[in-house]
Amino acid sequence: MDHNVVIIDAVRTPFGKFGGRLREHSAVELGALAVKALLARAGIRPEELSETIFGCGIIDASTAVPARQINFKVGIPATTPSLTVDRACCSSMTAIGLALMKLRLGEASVIVAGGIESCSQTPFLMRGTRWGRKLGDFSVEDPMHVRNPITGLALTVVTGEKALEYGVPREMQDEWSYQSHRKYFAAYDAGVYEREILPLEVEGHGVVALDEGPRRDTSLERLAALPTAYGSPTVTAGNAPGLNDGASAVILMSREEAARRGLTPLAEVIAYAQLSGDLESSVYMPGHAIVAAAKKAGIGLRDLKCIEINEAFAAMPLVSTKIMAGDDAAELARLRSMTNVNGGSVAIGHPPGASGARVVMAAARELRRRGGGYAAAGICGGFGQADAVILKA
Repeated sequence: MDHNVVIIDAVRTPFGKFGGRLREHSAVELGALAVKALLARAGIRPEELSETIFGCGIIDASTAVPARQINFKVGIPATTPSLTVDRACCSSMTAIGLALMKLRLGEASVIVAGGIESCSQTPFLMRGTRWGRKLGDFSVEDPMHVRNPITGLALTVVTGEKALEYGVPREMQDEWSYQSHRKYFAAYDAGVYEREILPLEVEGHGVVALDEGPRRDTSLERLAALPTAYGSPTVTAGNAPGLNDGASAVILMSREEAARRGLTPLAEVIAYAQLSGDLESSVYMPGHAIVAAAKKAGIGLRDLKCIEINEAFAAMPLVSTKIMAGDDAAELARLRSMTNVNGGSVAIGHPPGASGARVVMAAARELRRRGGGYAAAGICGGFGQADAVILKA
């Protein structure tokens, strides 16, 4: 049995703004577009897939079993199993982790894993109305007003408070955000995103090939002028990503299967780790998850050539790298210098179900640009949870 699992190729749609150019596309439609393009690019027929695994963070917008719906839209046979994963923002990285396990066990030969989200199509919820009411007002709940359903606290508040605890003030978060936009456009203009982003023909907008969130005119002055959000001490609309639409997908198989098909892998998935902590631990959990995945892979942080940490807020990579470095200031500077070098989710956008696979494909491609070695990708999600993978190329 071949335990070496590789990513053959990876693609994502552009990430759209809330109510932006992709708002008429459902999460399922976006996922199907990504999968069709991915299969065509890799020369794999739909009937050759063993399974599809897709993450979705806000399943209200996708109705039932969206992974199964994607299968039918793509033309994957009805006999092909599918799995929909809800681990909030971790979901599509969890999908990759599950694919890794199944392929290593010999339970599958070719798997498409990824994630989808349409924040724009997420409906309002009106609870307690199914059986009617004789008197009184109805209340409407908005799932996009992101709060912890267990504690009721806004995520912006928890993130801001934890960031300050770890010595990461607002100014540092604004600076990271500014650099996220700046690095994105430097990379985009250099063609870094050419193989990653699938251009979409969108009615009324022509071809959309650029993420909608990044701003060339972002400045530290503009970021500093923004008010904090929902009572947070540090988090603003400028140092957090928007509510976004998009899909991401990767093809995984054993190295032996790739050789049999004459396919050149993008990267090998060496290790996957999944952790959980207390309800307010999300800001630093990606750091712990990366350390755990590196330990599984038998490598140290010094072996890493590049790191991707999802910018659910700018605070996440800042605090997580601090956790990884400990009290070593030089190591902290080194880790941050190789983290999200082509921009992150503050600029690109964060469709919760799709971001985990996006940071994996970003790490894989950057690793190849750097001549190979090891890379890490980490993401938090689901109120104190985190996933991480270690890649080799």
